[in-house]
Amino acid sequence: MDTNPFPASAQQPIALESSVPTAAPQSTPILTTSAPAESRLRLIGVAVLHWVLYLAMGGVLAAVLLTGLRLAHPHAGGWVGWMMLAEIGLTFVAILPAFVMARVEGRPFGDFGLPARTAFGRNFWVGTLWGIASLSALILALRLAGAFELGSLALHGARLVKFAVFYAVFFLLTGFFEEFLFRGYSQWVLSKGIHFWPTAVLLSVAFGLVHGGNPGEAKTGLVAAALIGFFFCLTLRRTGSLWWAVGFHMSWDWGESYLYSVPDSGGMMPGHLLNSSFHGPAWLTGGSVGPEGSALVFIVIVALWVLFDRMYPEVKYGALQRAAAGALEPTSAA
Repeated sequence: MDTNPFPASAQQPIALESSVPTAAPQSTPILTTSAPAESRLRLIGVAVLHWVLYLAMGGVLAAVLLTGLRLAHPHAGGWVGWMMLAEIGLTFVAILPAFVMARVEGRPFGDFGLPARTAFGRNFWVGTLWGIASLSALILALRLAGAFELGSLALHGARLVKFAVFYAVFFLLTGFFEEFLFRGYSQWVLSKGIHFWPTAVLLSVAFGLVHGGNPGEAKTGLVAAALIGFFFCLTLRRTGSLWWAVGFHMSWDWGESYLYSVPDSGGMMPGHLLNSSFHGPAWLTGGSVGPEGSALVFIVIVALWVLFDRMYPEVKYGALQRAAAGALEPTSAA
């Protein structure tokens, strides 16, 4: 690929100056150097158009889903089975339009972050371990600071197992929905126009803001959600898929809502394992937000970033596509 910003005519040998005066040649570099800018704007325009189309299809599906749920179950706060139905519906809202866009883009669906060949493989389970371990470290720090008490068991017998399995499936669906909506097709298509990290910043901010609709959420929790979303972008870039992030997302939420029985992004779920409690100032405990609103969560996020950056140094996101296109992007650093 010719990267010279000047036209081919400007690269010819300079002729000897003639004694016959000639008209000054017109300068053309301005015209030629504007072509890359026009091409970039075209790429951005197409990427945004495809993203809006994806969101529009999802919006239509979401409207149909909400209408169906209201007709089937008009009273809010009912049995937790309706929570599961709603989460299944939201997962389809995020993923089904991407199958349509895969046809539009001429790409396999797996390019958008969920390749079937690695489904529930090593990255998923490693991410799951990281999620529950990092949350446990945060809970332990709160316990050592005298801000958290495990309390007594709230569930016994079959209900203990029932809700453990229920929330594992529920938060697996949550991981699929949130990770794919914000870091699946959206990340892929916008990266074509404005590159990976600017897209990651944009979508991570959006990820934090949408949590503002949760009852009991606070500004600290919104910032933490945005930062953990940005960390998930790093895991996507270094592992090449969303499976690590889905596993982490699932086990973190499962640990908060069921295992440690604390608020998750401002909400307390029914059927939790323990009668746990917080003691102390909101900046330490997270208040109504839960551990995600604690000042200590930012230390956990920084530690996660540093550890992950060292353990996963190679960029794998889009590696097969780059190889197929003969691209020259290095894959040794983020």
